[in-house]
Amino acid sequence: MSEMSQEPQALGPKGRSRTTTKGPWLTGWKKEVWDWSKALLIAFAIVLVLKAYVFQLSTVRHQSMEPTLNEGDWLFINKIAYEFGDPKRGDVVVLKDPSEGPSRKEHLVKRIIGIPGDTLEIRAGQLYVNGVLQVEPYTDVKIEDGDYAQITVSSNHYFVMGDNRHKNGSKDSRTFGEVPHQLIEGRGDLILWPVSRWTGL
Repeated sequence: MSEMSQEPQALGPKGRSRTTTKGPWLTGWKKEVWDWSKALLIAFAIVLVLKAYVFQLSTVRHQSMEPTLNEGDWLFINKIAYEFGDPKRGDVVVLKDPSEGPSRKEHLVKRIIGIPGDTLEIRAGQLYVNGVLQVEPYTDVKIEDGDYAQITVSSNHYFVMGDNRHKNGSKDSRTFGEVPHQLIEGRGDLILWPVSRWTGL
């Protein structure tokens, strides 16, 4: 005959068996606080990943892009736009400042004026790209900084300018030359703030 072992049961008062059950780790308001904390931590992690690889909010610090962008505007930067294509003429971009010296900034906001292979020239306050006079509705004056001799934009480089064409209104490729593609960090797609200026670029 086979033998079976049986663990003894705990006996309660008057010899009745007593079953021990373990309750949930958190109950009531503590569980609700924990659930909210987890949700906030996950959301925060997602925002950090998106900010690092997908988008960025940038505050315009200077006047070189007036009248398009005003100092203090909040700009939505699309950081993956150029993972699937190249910058185009007219794009507003954020780039690392390629210049050197005490006036160097960490980042600049400029507009793509010339792409690889383009010939550019500034003559009598007017911009010519590939020999064609450019109509630039985003500016409010002719170029006041004088002529710029004809150049051809190198491979994998871009010629950028600020929309502020007043004299000394913008430090751009006329000062520091062409910008390598790797210095361009994203495309400005939208003015987010102030609300009264909320618009696409």
